[in-house]
Amino acid sequence: MKISPAARVAALVCCVMVALSCAGQNLVQKELAKFEKRVTVKVLPNGLTLIICERPEAPVFSYATIVDAGDANDPGGESGLAHMFEHLAFKGTKDIGTTNYAAEKVALAKVEAAYDAYDTEYRKRVGRSPEKLKELHAKFEMAEKAANQYVIPNEFTEIAEANGATGLNAETSLDDTEYFWSMPSNRLQLWAYLESDRIANPVPRQFYRERNVVMEERRMRIDSSPIGRMVEQFLATAYVAHPYGRPGVGWESELSQITATEADAFHKKYYVPANITVAVVGDVKASDLAMLEKYFGAIPAGPKPEPMTTVEPPQTAEKSVIIKDPTQPLYLEGYHKPDYRSPDDAVYDAIQDIFSNGRTSRLYRSLVEKQGIAAMAEGFSGFPGIKFPNMFAFFAVPNAGHTPQEMRDAIHKEIEKLKTTDVADAELEMFKTRARADVLRGLADNQGIAEQLATYQLRYGDWRELFNQLNRIDAVTKADIRRVANQIFVPGNRTYAMVEYQVPEKSAAQSGEPSPHPAPPPKSAAKPQGGAR
Repeated sequence: MKISPAARVAALVCCVMVALSCAGQNLVQKELAKFEKRVTVKVLPNGLTLIICERPEAPVFSYATIVDAGDANDPGGESGLAHMFEHLAFKGTKDIGTTNYAAEKVALAKVEAAYDAYDTEYRKRVGRSPEKLKELHAKFEMAEKAANQYVIPNEFTEIAEANGATGLNAETSLDDTEYFWSMPSNRLQLWAYLESDRIANPVPRQFYRERNVVMEERRMRIDSSPIGRMVEQFLATAYVAHPYGRPGVGWESELSQITATEADAFHKKYYVPANITVAVVGDVKASDLAMLEKYFGAIPAGPKPEPMTTVEPPQTAEKSVIIKDPTQPLYLEGYHKPDYRSPDDAVYDAIQDIFSNGRTSRLYRSLVEKQGIAAMAEGFSGFPGIKFPNMFAFFAVPNAGHTPQEMRDAIHKEIEKLKTTDVADAELEMFKTRARADVLRGLADNQGIAEQLATYQLRYGDWRELFNQLNRIDAVTKADIRRVANQIFVPGNRTYAMVEYQVPEKSAAQSGEPSPHPAPPPKSAAKPQGGAR
């Protein structure tokens, strides 16, 4: 039988991919064996989990503190609170950021009392007095001014940076809140003091000033952003019960009224040791655990927060959001899927890789390269989070002269191919090879290792799952991909949103073209929103 040159090339590519896959698997197993010798985990008596990973290549260390509470945990009517508290974590403690905490504590209590009086009058639906409101607001501002006299601005940050801290920041996602930075290893004890102190003894100083900062963040990120407005409306439409339907930064009406008292209650409930995992990676030793326990073990214990009970009901009909705006057209659609614990989680990763990983991915080749109708097209799993049942989403930016409806039709054609035709051997093997490479790439620096160790220990109860997940990836088959695609990519499970270009009313007589610059894709769980500084 004569074999065509194309078939020979395909067979050769497949053999190379299998060889690379086997080599990659061996390399990952070797890395796991190395980490087994370097990693030490200890759960302290108060419930906090400490992870030490010895990596003494340079006299520095990085850390990640993950609190298992994010925007989805905001109490009803208080959306934006988790993100707000992340900002407060940089305001100092009872010992840092103040000239006289005893006096400041009294002054802050007066601020809260003055704000409560103002807020009570403001919330009156009947009988609200503008004169009284003005008077109460003036008293609140006076109380704030009195409290501010004790504040040493940015002292917490300045102490850390004066001692070599770099990359000092934090991020709040819908699922959790993470704090991180890197530092010289001879400052490990100082770091332990600073980090444990702000977990145990935060002070909501300048709370209402910081609330204004977060409100401005919302205005920039959502109100003034076409893609921000679209994503907000998309999620609010896709979710009818679960907090994933709320914007992480909060609804404006709720964000503008959350209080320092509510922030304190959030801290007491969620910032308990049993809800926190800390990973330290770099020039550290297992013997350092004794010193770390001295600081982190002193944080008062508290009950682990009860699991969320709200479950999003099944969606049975397609939902849509149409926004007409004089801006770049956009298209977004999503399908409900299980959370990260699903046995099919690796299958969704495979679908994401096949649709979207690089210039050889299906969506890029079809919509961007061959048809030339899109500036960007991709599919991604875990939107807007992974901790709870989430969505597999598709996002596309039309080129000038093309419409969101064209994006929708083209994406659906690619989905239909996935549902009816097996993926190629090379596509599946490439996914598995890249997955191993991604794991190894994430182990290239202290900060990446700290984040992954803390995340996997928190989510699975064992950091080794970082490596063991590859067993599930290796088990993914072509039949799995078709089965899952046919299960979730159905019209009744779909929500879509599109921004359609509309000529501004003032220039309706003039012809106009939407901006040719593509918008960035919506953020998935891999890139949580936030940032404290």
